Amino acid sequence: MKIGVLALQGDFAEHIAMLKRLKVDTAEVRLPEHLNGLDGLIIPGGESTTIGKLAIAYNLMEPLKQFGQRHAIWGTCAGAIFLSKDVSRDQPLLGLMDIKVQRNAFGRQVDSFETDLDIPELKQATGTDAPYHAVFIRAPIIESVGGNVKVLASVPDGRIVAAQQGHLLATSFHPELTNDTRFHEYFLTLVD
Repeated sequence: MKIGVLALQGDFAEHIAMLKRLKVDTAEVRLPEHLNGLDGLIIPGGESTTIGKLAIAYNLMEPLKQFGQRHAIWGTCAGAIFLSKDVSRDQPLLGLMDIKVQRNAFGRQVDSFETDLDIPELKQATGTDAPYHAVFIRAPIIESVGGNVKVLASVPDGRIVAAQQGHLLATSFHPELTNDTRFHEYFLTLVD
């Protein structure tokens, strides 16, 4: 198995380090040809508008959309925004996941926080009952999901922070900034 990490901007190095801890072959993706031979892709956190503009500049938009039709893609924070169909503003999106996302929904950088989440699918996939400690940094929320999208986690007030649509995964938080490999392990179960 070989997993790519979109390395245009953002915290791609942290995802690569986490995958290497799990003994997964990885590759940085900056050009369309870098998608060749990959089994899955992670789109990291960063700045979603910048990621979109760079994807256009490097002719990655269509190749990423085509890749996502056949392969697992996981977007964290800005990556979740980039995967979505709607963010109520004009910016480049892949439109692969039937989710509407609100950017910076929890506030500015100073409003960043950490909290424990109960994620049943994570417990089933990894056999661990412990809650998942999630790190939110200028995080979006998933405002709404389409009929074929499964909500995986919400914060206590009910706002959605993780969702799955088949082999596509979106999280508002940053699993790569923790020592907990369970979310990366779960993503690997979505890779064919």
